[in-house]
Amino acid sequence: MNALVPMAETEVPQNPLIPPIPEFVIGLIAFAIVFFFLWKKLLPSINKVLEERREAIEGGIEKAEAAQQEAADVLQQYKDQLSEARHEAARLRAEAQEQGAALIAEMRAEGQRQREEIIAAGHSQIDADRKQAAATLRQDVGKLATDLAGKLVGESLEDHARQSRVIDRFLDGLEETAETEANANGAAR
Repeated sequence: MNALVPMAETEVPQNPLIPPIPEFVIGLIAFAIVFFFLWKKLLPSINKVLEERREAIEGGIEKAEAAQQEAADVLQQYKDQLSEARHEAARLRAEAQEQGAALIAEMRAEGQRQREEIIAAGHSQIDADRKQAAATLRQDVGKLATDLAGKLVGESLEDHARQSRVIDRFLDGLEETAETEANANGAAR
């Protein structure tokens, strides 16, 4: 043991940061094997997966941009269609109002025409009724006047021609008297 102690004293102390040469060589060979395996086998697989991911992401982004552009185009089309529909609705509403106004004017004109016809028919009926009443009244008054005149005169006035002349003169006189009174009342007012 003593022999070993002097030898240990003569040895150069080893630096802990620098490994012994055989370990260094074995470590370097192991690193080269692992590096070669990673470089030849694992690195191409990793690069392939990363490239596929990159392409998928870029393709997804392109698809998303295309979908977004398509959605914007569809939205613009819908907005245009909505605008056209609003304009069409406004046009139809205006057209309906014009047709309604025309229909109202037509119905008013028809009502006015019917009213005029009814008034004219009423006037015609009144005139006909007045003439009929005047004729009936003339006959009745004539009959009564003839009977009364016959009683006053004491002779019969049965002669029809004479009867008609007397009645006509009597009624004409009454009409003239009524007209002069009406004119006098109209002038007094």
